[in-house]
Amino acid sequence: MLGYAGKGFSGEDSGESSEVRRHLQEAARSLNGLAPALGDVVEKQRLEPESKYRAFLAIIDRDARDSLAVVELVLAQQVISSQLIDNLNASIHLRALLTDLFLIDEILCAHIKQQDPLLTS
Repeated sequence: MLGYAGKGFSGEDSGESSEVRRHLQEAARSLNGLAPALGDVVEKQRLEPESKYRAFLAIIDRDARDSLAVVELVLAQQVISSQLIDNLNASIHLRALLTDLFLIDEILCAHIKQQDPLLTS
């Protein structure tokens, strides 16, 4: 999407715009199940203290819902321009979620490596 944002397209007249719309639709579907999927990992891996993980998952859920609202607003537009995608990419809601995911990924990878030191990332 960054490539699309920088091209200066005005909207749907570009074939790339419909591809961007498909990516956004898939992102919206993924955002819906993100926190529950991570909750399953916490449960299956028996991560402790569970209350701390659950509290952070609540933050991820909130940030995912906020991000979903932003993505759905963009999808509701008849025309998705490069400028609109550029503004979406700058959204603090998406950036917060991305930072959350970087953090939980690092924690989960470290936990998995502790369980099986032979695993590499």
